[in-house]
Amino acid sequence: MAEIVDCTIDELMVYHLAKCIEDGDMVFHGVASPLPMTALYLAKKTYAPHMVYLAGTGGGIDPTPPRLPESTNDIWLQWGSVYVLTIDRIFDHFARKEVSVMFFSGGQIDKYGNTNNTLIGDWQHPRTKFPGGAGACNLHSLTPKIVAWTTRHKTFIHPRTGKKIYTLVEKVDFVTSGGNLIPDPKDPTRTRLITREEAGCMPDTGPYKCITDLAVFGYDKKTGIMKLESLHPDVTLEDLLEHTEFRPVIEDPSNIPVTRLPSKEDVWLMRCEIDPYRMRTLEFRSGVKECDARRYKL
Repeated sequence: MAEIVDCTIDELMVYHLAKCIEDGDMVFHGVASPLPMTALYLAKKTYAPHMVYLAGTGGGIDPTPPRLPESTNDIWLQWGSVYVLTIDRIFDHFARKEVSVMFFSGGQIDKYGNTNNTLIGDWQHPRTKFPGGAGACNLHSLTPKIVAWTTRHKTFIHPRTGKKIYTLVEKVDFVTSGGNLIPDPKDPTRTRLITREEAGCMPDTGPYKCITDLAVFGYDKKTGIMKLESLHPDVTLEDLLEHTEFRPVIEDPSNIPVTRLPSKEDVWLMRCEIDPYRMRTLEFRSGVKECDARRYKL
């Protein structure tokens, strides 16, 4: 085994995404999902060998590509599959609640777990158009455990307006996929919130975790708001609050756990067996450079 002395931020996030999976789960991710793709292989090779990997819209079941591809909508994610599902069959599995975990990110994520992959600004006059959610709205309403993630928790200043831009926002500009409480589409002010069931979602479905480059969140059972579970080793509470538009639920601000690091064996698997070409770093603004700048000693 190559000597492993530390882990990087991408490996820390992969580890905690993998920990959202239990042995026997059927798990799905969408397009542009290198971190969850890596996490699924880590879970499969360690503590969840009976997990069923539904590899995105390509429909491959438990594929074994020679290496992880640049895109999670790649033909390589059918390589070695035990079966390949058509898109209608994928939706059938969700409708029967056979898919237990789904990974889905967003350009905006609010405190209730609503995600926005549609637009920034007003619906009639958007300032920015995102790629869209594809089938995420449907699948969000059918999945027991929805895991959000983002590598862009940190804010940035808009070069033209000078405005601070958040990814974790108080309220999304548009609800692509619903969270624990959803703005009522019949309310033009978007101030009234309705439950998932009122919005037409299946019972016992909804947001489960949110993993970012700053912290790990769950959700408060009473309020449905994101609940801080741990801060990454190089992040303070002040850092977190500065880069988060809402205040998450915090049980004890004076005693916040530090995010658990992966084992040396986990890191070795990621670096040497699962993803030696580091496709997992593609989601970070500066790629490998940004990830290597944030190292944690094991």
